[in-house]
Amino acid sequence: MSVTLHWFLPSHGDGRSVVDRPHTTPESAHTPRRPTLEYLTQVARAAEQNGFMGMLTPTGSWCQDAWLSTAALLQSTDRIKFLVAFRPGSVTPTLAAQQAVTYQNLSGGRLLLNVVTGGDPVEQRRFGDWLDKDQRYARTDEFLHIVREIWSGKPVDFDGEHYQVRDAAIFDVPAPLPPLYFGGSSPAALPVAARRADVHLTWGEPPEAVAAKVRTLRELADREQRRLRFGVRAHVVTRDTSEQAWATVQGFLDEMNPADVAATQEKLAASEATGQQAMTALHQGVKPDDARALEVHPGLWAGVGLLRGGAGTALVGSHAEVADLIEEYHRAGIEEFVLSGYPHLEEAYWVGEGLRPELARRGVLAR
Repeated sequence: MSVTLHWFLPSHGDGRSVVDRPHTTPESAHTPRRPTLEYLTQVARAAEQNGFMGMLTPTGSWCQDAWLSTAALLQSTDRIKFLVAFRPGSVTPTLAAQQAVTYQNLSGGRLLLNVVTGGDPVEQRRFGDWLDKDQRYARTDEFLHIVREIWSGKPVDFDGEHYQVRDAAIFDVPAPLPPLYFGGSSPAALPVAARRADVHLTWGEPPEAVAAKVRTLRELADREQRRLRFGVRAHVVTRDTSEQAWATVQGFLDEMNPADVAATQEKLAASEATGQQAMTALHQGVKPDDARALEVHPGLWAGVGLLRGGAGTALVGSHAEVADLIEEYHRAGIEEFVLSGYPHLEEAYWVGEGLRPELARRGVLAR
């Protein structure tokens, strides 16, 4: 078993620190690098040149549409795949199946799909989704069942609580079938992942917590007679020395305005996502003076989550130290890492020129 590295497409804008473009935006935030096609092309090419397999592209009202953004980059890149995030509640299963086929045909098979059920009721209602959390996961379960049946090439009849389709079919089947990446840590989410997903993604919690989640999901997948792969979504600050890396995150922390931290935490408190609650618990919403005070596991820094929802931790250290942490996650069952950094253009080179060779030297990096 080896590890695969993916990068992140900042379709909401980019900057040199968490303050420049937090996920949950305080009023004082700004975006030094707008998500223009020119800039996103630079980031995508940098990710491709530095050996990443794919690029996660987010979904939500705070960023550009993932399908359109990544489709616009296909002709500017050659090999890199795009992990397109989308919400089942905002599109029908038949249309999503058709979009995937079209994307695979036009890209030469470069689509990966990230299924986002959604955990913030305020954000969900912006898209007209008023279901509660358990209902959303039940809908996702039905959605993915229909999509996979359509991709098998046979017409689908289905009567469920959330979807009713008759003779659902599309003009072709995707070649290859796009892997389904799925996040969610709640009791409602885990059985859906075991039944429907190819890769379960979790936020960068400490390795022991991730290992426990992997064990639970493996047991659930065994009952379904399926095999799941596992991935971690986190930021990274990898440098030639440990001192350089920690100086960088200290700079991130020093720039944070306590009022902005408080405003962000108030917004994140409304999230119903179990994973978000776990991220918040790591830092308790408190901004210390010393970045090391938020080191929740050797090399794992929880400070990003003070101003950002979702992925709130970063792998921090020298290239060797970050590789040590990746190997620790690998021993816990993690095969894929979806990484990001500030700014995404420059950090892609720190990973590609520093971390990747170290992982390759250790024999754990997938080709």
